[in-house]
Amino acid sequence: MDLGDFDNRNNHRVESFVPLTAKDEQCCLGIDEAGRGPVLGPMVYGACYCPLSSKDLLTTIGFADSKTLSEEQRDELFSKLNAASDSLGWIVNILSPNYISNSMLRRSKYNLNQLSHDTAAGLIERALEQGINIKEVYVDTVGDPAFYENKLKSIFPHLEITVSKKADSLYPIVSAASICAKVTRDKVVREWKFIEDLSWEGNEYGSGYPGDPKTKNFLTASIDTVFGFSQFVRFGWSTAVVMLDKSSVPVCWDDDDAVVKENKAKDGLKNVPAITSFFQSSRSESSPTIVPLSHRYFTDRCLKQVSGL
Repeated sequence: MDLGDFDNRNNHRVESFVPLTAKDEQCCLGIDEAGRGPVLGPMVYGACYCPLSSKDLLTTIGFADSKTLSEEQRDELFSKLNAASDSLGWIVNILSPNYISNSMLRRSKYNLNQLSHDTAAGLIERALEQGINIKEVYVDTVGDPAFYENKLKSIFPHLEITVSKKADSLYPIVSAASICAKVTRDKVVREWKFIEDLSWEGNEYGSGYPGDPKTKNFLTASIDTVFGFSQFVRFGWSTAVVMLDKSSVPVCWDDDDAVVKENKAKDGLKNVPAITSFFQSSRSESSPTIVPLSHRYFTDRCLKQVSGL
């Protein structure tokens, strides 16, 4: 799989060539995701489609839920899928860890289920934009299947949409989508380029799930006491939040001085400097005004200083 000009700070879409039969004949489309639970790496949503007349091909190839297969088996099935490019096509949407955490920390509530629903709708919309003649859509559920199905039907009333639990084991087209999503995530995680210049290679950070010892070791070893984690980490996950609270420099806002001093005394952190101490200006009043360049941490996350709301 060629990821093209993938920048792991941003979301990225990769898609196959659209077979002509997918435009001429009515098609089914399946949707599934990979990487919903890990604290490391992206979440990837995959869609696979084929003409209704080619449904038997999916069974012949032997698609199954990606979670029941080894990495080698998934790669082999993905190769077979691409070899059948005259009938099968796919689209994947890579959601960066940074985007996931920022979305969930919006002022207005936007949880992981809503993010998943909107991403799935975006894949259907993209397939329609490409001229794929979709008739049936099958989706592995996130949250309540009935609510999810009604939501998609309200957006695409002309499509026959089925949302169900374990759709990746019930419908071969969803199994194929699962393979696409998982193979993509595995590749992105395996080849992750740390813009923070961390020297982690291969699979030293494990599966990305909070319970994995390799993942725990990576989180502990890579945390920065001021800037937190690299963009490989979903900083909104409770595992990351707990580690940040425990290991990073405490933030002290002016109106919280008394409370912070009291809490630091209780926790035995009296001599730990507040984060604001790192940003005190030494410039005299007569010095010319200098506008400092923002640290890459802030520019990468589109953060700007404001004087009011």
